[in-house]
Amino acid sequence: MRFNIDGKIFQQQLQAVNKVINSKNALAILDNFLFELQDGWLTITGSDQENIVSARVEVMDADGDGAVAVPAKTLLEITKEISNQPLTFDHNETTNEIDVVFLTGKFRFMGVNAAEFPRGEQMDADAITLTIPASVVRKGIEKTIYAVSLEPIRPMMTGIYWDIHEGDITFVASDTHKLVRYINSEANPGVVKSFIMPAKPANIIKGILDKEAEEVTLTIGAKGAKFEFGAFTLTCRFIKGNYPNYNRVIPDSNPFTVRVERSDFLNAMRRVAIFASKASNLVKFDISASQMKLSAQDLDYGTSAKENVMCEYEGNPMTIGFNSNFTVEILSNLGGETVLVRLSDPARPGIFEPLEQEPNENIVTIQMPLQVIE
Repeated sequence: MRFNIDGKIFQQQLQAVNKVINSKNALAILDNFLFELQDGWLTITGSDQENIVSARVEVMDADGDGAVAVPAKTLLEITKEISNQPLTFDHNETTNEIDVVFLTGKFRFMGVNAAEFPRGEQMDADAITLTIPASVVRKGIEKTIYAVSLEPIRPMMTGIYWDIHEGDITFVASDTHKLVRYINSEANPGVVKSFIMPAKPANIIKGILDKEAEEVTLTIGAKGAKFEFGAFTLTCRFIKGNYPNYNRVIPDSNPFTVRVERSDFLNAMRRVAIFASKASNLVKFDISASQMKLSAQDLDYGTSAKENVMCEYEGNPMTIGFNSNFTVEILSNLGGETVLVRLSDPARPGIFEPLEQEPNENIVTIQMPLQVIE
């Protein structure tokens, strides 16, 4: 098979598909891209066995349909150096040799039999297919991915929970120290379904879902899901297990409220966090009617920091501790100009949310407090 392709477009598609390929694979064939040429369209596929990413791109002067597995690292290095040139890709089916020809030269290397490349499982006959606005998928992942757990001891917590209702989609992530629930009612799925999406495919979609894309076609099977958008298709397996009841974790009533400018709060937290203990990342909040006093210290190095942030507080004066890293993550991802922090007492979770929610959206984040030792 033979075809011509723009080097820049070729490299962009290769880089997108390469996001799914692991640096070390148990199967050598997974170090390769699978190329399939049919009717003037090239499909580039990568896999790590659990997840599969494919990109379709139209080529020029296609001659002969066919398939071959191509060493991913080699091809990426080649296209990186000649990305602004038109390329001719020529595969000899008899010898499996591959020539990549460009304006001033040619590279030759060996391909691998395409039959060795593992194929993904077919979707169930009773799989459900939904069409969702791309913005819902993108925001759902962006608003929650930072809160997934990195601890494999509880696999269910290492992914994003999709809780699909007839009138909305709820995205949830938690590492047990913090939890974020993002509800988007822009979509009207018309079905009730739920699954846990691993963090890796979620991050891949976050990276390649074009902001200009309008829709995502989501097919949900018993063991996995397929996402189709633009030139890309991503298939992933679900994380097995039952996700905890997230609504029971969110406090029903935190009567004390702090209203504070998000940028002021965030910048102050970043500065004070530099001096927090590396073991606990504790920042102490002393909250009164008109200001929050943020303070941190690291006894091992004899350093400390204090900063006042103006706020509006309704409630009893309170001293409470939070993990500075988690607080910075929460504030960075909440959005909005003003943040509302709801509290009840120093031993119970704090609720962080934007004062004004975006249309068709509702986001709530909770964070477990840390013990403050006076």
